[in-house]
Amino acid sequence: MSEIPLKMKAWVYEDYGDVSVLRLGEGISVPEIKEDQVLVKVVAAALNPVDFKRRKGRFKATDSPLPTVPGYDVAGVVVKVGSQVKNLKEGDEVYGDINEKAVQNPKQFGSLAEYTAVEEKLLAIKPNNLDFTLAAGIPLAIETAYEGLERAGFSAGKSILVLGGAGGVGSFVIQLAKHVYGASRVAATSSTSKLELLKSLGADLAIDYTKENLNELPEKFDVVYDTVGLGDTGSKTVKEGGTVVGITYPVSPPGFSFGVTSDGAILTKLNPFLESGKIKPINDPKGPFPFSKVVDAFSHLETGRAIGKVVIYPIP
Repeated sequence: MSEIPLKMKAWVYEDYGDVSVLRLGEGISVPEIKEDQVLVKVVAAALNPVDFKRRKGRFKATDSPLPTVPGYDVAGVVVKVGSQVKNLKEGDEVYGDINEKAVQNPKQFGSLAEYTAVEEKLLAIKPNNLDFTLAAGIPLAIETAYEGLERAGFSAGKSILVLGGAGGVGSFVIQLAKHVYGASRVAATSSTSKLELLKSLGADLAIDYTKENLNELPEKFDVVYDTVGLGDTGSKTVKEGGTVVGITYPVSPPGFSFGVTSDGAILTKLNPFLESGKIKPINDPKGPFPFSKVVDAFSHLETGRAIGKVVIYPIP
C-alpha cells in the first residue's frame, strides 16, 4: 500500500442550500479511524436523494456538524484497519453505505472524498464480477429495497406494485421481489421511455404513469412499495389486508414508512445474487460523472429523472 497522506481532496459544504454551496476542497484532513473502523481509499461513490435532502438542511436537528463532506455509498480499497477489526484487511476491495442511520447523526466526512472512515460492520467484500462503478451504486438502494420487503413480510407467491420502478431503490425492489423472494406478480410504474427497462428487470406489468391513473388501477396488490412519495396512491392499490411501504415519505394506512439501517451483512447475503447476475445494478447512462463534476451529478439527480444510480468515478 502506498503511504496514506495527511490531506486529501473532498467535496464539502459549509452552509445548507442548493448545489451552489458545494465546493471542492484540496486540503481536507484524511479522517482518523476508530478501533472498529477501516480507512477506505475511495475508488467510486454514488449519490442518493438523502444526500441532497441533507444538503438542503432537511435533517438539521439530527445532522452532524458543518462543514460536511457528503456521500453515503462507497466502493474502494481498505488501506488501514482499526485494532478491533476482525474480518477485513488491507487490500480488500469493499463496498457499503457508510452511515448506519440515514438521517440520525450521519458522518461529517462522507464518501465524496479520496478517503473515508467506515465501521467494519457496514461494509462487505465487493462482488467479484462487478467493477467499482457498478458496486458503488448498490449499497444504500439495495439495503433499502431489502429492508422494506422484509418489514412488509413479503414472501413467495405474493404480488407487488413498485411505484417508481426505474429509480435506484425501485429497480432493486423489482429484482429482489422477482428473483430472490419469488413474487407471483410484479408490477411497476415509470415514464414511457423506461417501460422496457422495468420489463428487463423482471416486471410482469410495466405501467406508464403519464398515461394511466394510478389511483384507478383495476388490479390490487399484496404489497405496494412507494419509492417516490405518492401519498394515497398506495392505499388505493393495495389489497385488503396488504401493506404499503414508504421510504422517508409518509404513507397512508395500511402501511409504514422507514429509514434504512445500513448493514454489511445484508450485502454479503445478497452478493451471490449479484455475482450470478440474477440481480443487476443499474447506473444512470449519463454517468459516471468525474470527481470534478459532482455539482453536475447532483443537478442531474435532483431533476428526478435519473435512471438507477448516479455514480462518481474516478476519484483521484
